[in-house]
This record gives sequence, C-alpha cells and structure tokens, in this order.
Amino acid sequence: MTLLVLASLLLAAVLEVGGDAIVRRGLVGGSFGLIAGGMLVLGLYGVIVNTVKWDFSKLLGVYVAVFAVVSVAAGRYVFGDTIPWTTWLGLALIVAGGAVIQFGAAS
Repeated sequence: MTLLVLASLLLAAVLEVGGDAIVRRGLVGGSFGLIAGGMLVLGLYGVIVNTVKWDFSKLLGVYVAVFAVVSVAAGRYVFGDTIPWTTWLGLALIVAGGAVIQFGAAS
C-alpha cells in the first residue's frame, strides 16, 4: 500500500464519518440544510475512495478497516464517547481482517 493510497483511504474515512455526523446533527436539529450538506460530503467520500485503482472487493475490504479505526477514534476523541473493551476487541478483529485482505495471496 503506497502512502498516497493510505492518504486517500484516510481522507475518505474522515469524509464518511464527518458526513454521517453532519446528517445526524441535521436529523436531531431538524435542519434540511445540514442533512443536504452531509449528503454532499458522503458523496465526496464515495468519489475519493473509488480513486484507488484496486479490485472493488479488496478496496472496500481494506477501507472498512480504515473506516472502523477513524470511526472509533472520532467517537472517542471528537464526541467523547466511552469505548468499551468489546469495541476495541472488535476493532482489532476488523483491522486484522483488513490486513488479511491487503496482504493475503492475490487471486
């Protein structure tokens, strides 16, 4: 995995988490503008993640691991969530799965 690919996956994950947070804020506050803005950010995530020229299954399999890390980190450090040990364990399993997909034998 090149640094550019990792940066693309991280940017996509930040956009997806951010877009989800914006939509959530719009739903809670009843703001159609926030919901629409969140939808635009989520659309941009889809464009960024698909700039990586990998097979779709490998791309999304590895991306899920990156997204999971960014999601838990955002929950903990941006939203102040208390993360239970079971979530950390699940995150470790997801990251391990992403590593298997990334570094496993090519078909």
